[in-house]
Amino acid sequence: MNLDDFSDLIERPDGGVRRDAEERRERLIVPPGALGRLDELGEWLSAAQQSVPVKAVAQPRVVLFAGDHGVAKLGVSGRAAGTTHELVRAALDGASPVAVLARRFSVPLRIVDAGVDCDPELLPESVVRHRVRRGSGRIDIEDALSAEEAERAVRLGMAIADEEADSGTDLVVLGDLSVGGTTAAATLVAALCGTDASVVTGRGGAGIDDLAWMRKCAAIRDALRRARPVLGDQLELLATVGGADLAAMTGFLLQSAVRRMPVILDGVVAAACALVAQRAAFRAPDWWLAGQVSGEPAQSKALDRMALTPLLDHGVTVGEGTGALLALPLVQAAAAFAAELPERTPVAEDAPSEEEAEEAAPDAYDVKALDAT
Repeated sequence: MNLDDFSDLIERPDGGVRRDAEERRERLIVPPGALGRLDELGEWLSAAQQSVPVKAVAQPRVVLFAGDHGVAKLGVSGRAAGTTHELVRAALDGASPVAVLARRFSVPLRIVDAGVDCDPELLPESVVRHRVRRGSGRIDIEDALSAEEAERAVRLGMAIADEEADSGTDLVVLGDLSVGGTTAAATLVAALCGTDASVVTGRGGAGIDDLAWMRKCAAIRDALRRARPVLGDQLELLATVGGADLAAMTGFLLQSAVRRMPVILDGVVAAACALVAQRAAFRAPDWWLAGQVSGEPAQSKALDRMALTPLLDHGVTVGEGTGALLALPLVQAAAAFAAELPERTPVAEDAPSEEEAEEAAPDAYDVKALDAT
């Protein structure tokens, strides 16, 4: 598998349709600019859907990829290593922030176990049946995945994207459930942006103290030494310092762009996978929105590189797709405004009355007569 092949498969949203949507926006009763960024969102959706007026976002879905990361054993996370299955269980039981929002917004929630480190019996078969491996390697000293596992994970993400597109999903809220995932994500961003570990090291969704931050920074530094020699091959990069969940998310993002299915990115893990996908296919980011500012410096670095501006900045750091799901109603509102606001009634230019025309005609003849004399 060569991820660069996606570059030939992915097209940008229809520019002609977007221009038509912009022209229609100029005719609406609400003055241009009065709805702020919602105008831009509505036009982006029109181009993605190839429809003017834009269609409502009727079948959104939350998709979360789950996995454990061996680097968490170094104490770089606010959660104990190997406890991603607890996050999965909380989401399935409706006891996590993303599950509460999904229930409130009536949005289906799908969890894909790509590399959770637990006995399969602890989770439903529908979640674990896609698992590539049990946990990912400790990226500071070993590869996260073998080459074969990395390809399997990418193909898993592609298959999930195809399933969603085939089932009628018209927009995906993409997030992750992981312990140690932000460390792997920060390593990917630092490698692809050419920055040092200290520039991209954050405190994760669960929050860590200063000593844990220092350990995390050291782990990213060591992982970067292993990542830099393989920067020319995105699949090898994911195998070296990514993980099963990150590789699957990368495949999902690429195939979603192929299938013309828009995606809202959540936090730093989704942003890192998007950056890898952009390296493979430069048009792919045109199909994505950044849902929210997560507070992770690596996320800001990745979004800047892809020229994606987050929709929200409410200080939400919990991750797990929560921030991106909070942005969904904003996107739906943009679609509703673009589709349902009426256009202005055209005002005809003032034309002269018959009497005014008759009065003006003799004047014209008189001028010609005077000219003749």
